[in-house]
Amino acid sequence: MRQLTPAGLKSMLQGAPEARPLLIDVREPWEFQLASIAGSTHLPMGDIPSRIQEIDSTHPTVVICHHGVRSLQVVAYLERQGFENLHNLQGGIDAWSREIDPTVPFY
Repeated sequence: MRQLTPAGLKSMLQGAPEARPLLIDVREPWEFQLASIAGSTHLPMGDIPSRIQEIDSTHPTVVICHHGVRSLQVVAYLERQGFENLHNLQGGIDAWSREIDPTVPFY
């Protein structure tokens, strides 16, 4: 399992469009509405098993939550399902807000 720092994600997002990762935010709807990274796909953690077919298993993917714990669990689950090229955003949206984009609200 790969951990990705907020600075590492920022670098990935600044790359060529075809190389940019899929961002999957696994937080609850109210959390996603409050604060999110532009371009993220909202897919709550509890919905992952029933909506797994919506995730491209061949594309680089970064999973995001509030502090990096739920996303870590989702990455582990997806790896058990055969997914590769997955990254967990270390520190979650909270670290993103503190280190990269202070316009994303804290909660």
